[in-house]
Amino acid sequence: MNNLVPYEPPIKAIIFDIGNVLVRWGPRRAYVPLFKDRPQELDFFLSTVCTLEWHTRHDQGVPFSENIRFLQKQYPEYAPMIAAYDSQWDNMFGGIIEGTIQILHQLHDLNYTLFGLTNFPAEKFPAFKQNHDFMDLFLDIIVSGEEKITKPDPRIYQILLNRTGIPATHSLFIDDRLENIIAARKMGLQTHQFTSPENLRTYLIRRQIISR
Repeated sequence: MNNLVPYEPPIKAIIFDIGNVLVRWGPRRAYVPLFKDRPQELDFFLSTVCTLEWHTRHDQGVPFSENIRFLQKQYPEYAPMIAAYDSQWDNMFGGIIEGTIQILHQLHDLNYTLFGLTNFPAEKFPAFKQNHDFMDLFLDIIVSGEEKITKPDPRIYQILLNRTGIPATHSLFIDDRLENIIAARKMGLQTHQFTSPENLRTYLIRRQIISR
């Protein structure tokens, strides 16, 4: 019986997703106070009106003003709530994920080359970056709204690899969404699907990327 462990090339670059890996994000967080004691209507609103599919247009570079007007024409009865997607954007964030930020700093101190690859609206990204010091730890960040391509489209991974200049086999990609992980694997990157800082730390220790 062959008990050999599959060879894993040494890691030279580590690429982090941002939303729900480094910071908590979700539209529901901003809308709960607006819908107050109407949880069923809130569920309808987020599953039918301001859906994640509609939000993806922001991540693909469509301006908030244009995307909001587009949806308001379809659901005029919800026009003010749809507009709140822009004005309440900051309230969709629930703070940093402290354990992952600690790992990020640890990797930086160990001189790993760090990159970001995020689905994020271009017009919202500069303020987010300015408000979070840990963003300065990245050598470069590929933002979907700037490239007008979102994960899991393979083209954005190719943009990443072109920018890093580091072979995919020597790059580790960390993301919470399975479809993004699968796409990265197809491009040859090593991957870890993020579920918690504790599981990420365990994985990095097993790979001897960090020691504790």
